[in-house]
Amino acid sequence: MQTYPSKLLEQAVNELGKLPGIGRKTALRMALHLLKQHPGEVEALGNAVIKMRNEIIYCKDCRNISDQELCAICASPKRDHTLICVVEDIRDVMAIENTGQFSGVYHVLGGIISPMDGIGPQNLHIEALVSRIGTGDIAEVILALPTTIEGDTTNFYLFRKLNDFKIRLTTIARGVSIGDELEHTDEVTLGRSILNRTPYESGLLRK
Repeated sequence: MQTYPSKLLEQAVNELGKLPGIGRKTALRMALHLLKQHPGEVEALGNAVIKMRNEIIYCKDCRNISDQELCAICASPKRDHTLICVVEDIRDVMAIENTGQFSGVYHVLGGIISPMDGIGPQNLHIEALVSRIGTGDIAEVILALPTTIEGDTTNFYLFRKLNDFKIRLTTIARGVSIGDELEHTDEVTLGRSILNRTPYESGLLRK
């Protein structure tokens, strides 16, 4: 077991090691790096993280992170507000925005249905999506969820939930490989998948 010359260093390593993808060795390197920095730089880092955690809010319409009640995308008059792209989380919004191929708005579910992980429809922002569509102002909903079993399960649940609305329901083209997450897909492939989206029902017929 690792021994530390300082309890304060050990505490810092323990906290850094809780971050995703950070093992104890990496956490130790990070802690020692911070220890060498000017106190003002470390304080700025700490303050930025605390400010982010305490002051970032979620857009009341799409559930994307925001500094205001409405995120910049939902507040923009240049976006097509009749077109909603449904994604798993905030990283997917960033990935799609980086393609420059989508001009609509988003709806962030906050996850996907995964019974193995104890995540059901009630744990996601699905009813908020239904409410948005219920206004009658939405023409098309794009399902842009991961091409995994859990993603397909969530797509089908949403299809059943939204099928009675008079909207066009589409899904991204399978240029995204099976099992891939959107954030790891290159921008060109992801952009083409958005542009070449297909009616969701046609995918059901092929299965």
